[in-house]
Amino acid sequence: MSNKDVTTHKFVAVISKKVEAGKAFNALAHMAVSLGANATPEEKELMGFIDYADKDGNPHVLSKNSFVILRADNSNQIRTAKNAALEKGIKVVDFAHTMQEGTYIEQVNNTKETAEAELEYYGICMFGPIAAISELTRKFQLWKI
Repeated sequence: MSNKDVTTHKFVAVISKKVEAGKAFNALAHMAVSLGANATPEEKELMGFIDYADKDGNPHVLSKNSFVILRADNSNQIRTAKNAALEKGIKVVDFAHTMQEGTYIEQVNNTKETAEAELEYYGICMFGPIAAISELTRKFQLWKI
């Protein structure tokens, strides 16, 4: 096995248990897309997107890295984890209550008019080295439906 075959990074989402499932899934989808779309070429390489081709040659492109979904008790726990991730230089995206209702233009304006301290975070997604991510997220439990 070469070094390229060893996974050294992982994806983690932390979602507030106070958010209903439909809104949580919507937030997760937006965050996951944003995390990949905003990645540098070096980060995309580390994200390890590979083709899981089937026997018929059909492509099934996924990341070789794990993607763990955890739950937080509330928005403040998510805010704390987000700030800690940023301090450690870990790639992180978030989703707040202002990003849920209305058109995207209304969402942008609602977010712009809301102080960070007043944002109710639905969740965050992070990508980074396994050890660093695990250290930041060890207090959270796995998401269960």
